[in-house]
Amino acid sequence: MENRKNIVVLFGGASSEYEVSLQSAYAVICNMDRKKYNPVPVGITREGQWFYFTGEMDKLQKDTWCNESDCVPALLSPDRTYHHLILCRAQSIPEAIPVDAVFPVLHGRNGEDGTVQGVAELAGIPLVGCGTLSSALCMDKDRAHRLAELAGVRVPRAMVLMDNTAVNKACAFAENIGFPVFVKPVKAGSSFGVTKVSAPEQLAPAIALAFDYDNRVILEEAIDGFEVGCAVCGRDQLTVGEVDEIELDTAACANGFFDYTEKYTLKTSAIHVPARIAAEKAQEIKEAAKRIYRALDCDGFARVDMFLTPAGEIVFNEVNTIPGFTEHSRYPGMMRAAGYGFAEVVDRIIGQAFMS
Repeated sequence: MENRKNIVVLFGGASSEYEVSLQSAYAVICNMDRKKYNPVPVGITREGQWFYFTGEMDKLQKDTWCNESDCVPALLSPDRTYHHLILCRAQSIPEAIPVDAVFPVLHGRNGEDGTVQGVAELAGIPLVGCGTLSSALCMDKDRAHRLAELAGVRVPRAMVLMDNTAVNKACAFAENIGFPVFVKPVKAGSSFGVTKVSAPEQLAPAIALAFDYDNRVILEEAIDGFEVGCAVCGRDQLTVGEVDEIELDTAACANGFFDYTEKYTLKTSAIHVPARIAAEKAQEIKEAAKRIYRALDCDGFARVDMFLTPAGEIVFNEVNTIPGFTEHSRYPGMMRAAGYGFAEVVDRIIGQAFMS
């Protein structure tokens, strides 16, 4: 037990996906192999404060973790010769916990976009999952699409708006490619700020909403078909889970697409694993996912989301470098269908951080 590695598990975050992170971190910590690893839970509040958490893990699920009795202010030392989490107790000499790796279980901005990854890389501490460059690229829908297209995967036609005054240009673009179109923040997750627009008069409010979440907004053509996903794990040798399929009743769904509510309640949708497609097409999707994964410099693990059109064409959607990670989330579900249990997946992902 003395040889266990200390893994700082970051959860929470100054992000609109704060609540999802708590559930994912709870599952990761509970499934970590205690013979190999000692979890060091570090919570980040919505305001961006860092705390070393010493309480019961159930408090993560209930979002009651942040309290005076269970939390100590903490910071990760950026000194590359001193891999420690520094505890800043009031009126006492700072304590420090050795750190062997950092596992960000954070979703969205300020956690999945390369910011936290940069802190770990600056400190020279092994990082579980995608690095700074890959995280930043995958969070940026515009740049991710450009690189995926260069890798030979079709992407939706799109345009980027730099300010809220370009509604006329947006309307001309939408009318040229045809409604409906999707209006999205360039950098956001869990479909926050996303609107499916079916008529010109809906564009201005949709663009204004997206600008609430980012300083750039992207308009994308709506792809006819359904969404498929692919769980990818590894660095040089890649392990791929079974392809999943999102079945969505667009007529019954309030916003007409797989939005935040649908992702976490499945009120009018269902996820099929494996996807109800031919084995040959599933293999084609897996190969496309691996190509995208490598093109965006992914490492450790990521979920690659694509569309499959009625004609059988694969179209890139996005990459989630820290996908939802509860036992019921899509990524573990795809890996489970391929024969890898949740605890095994967690063990593989952490272990890769220590491979040279």
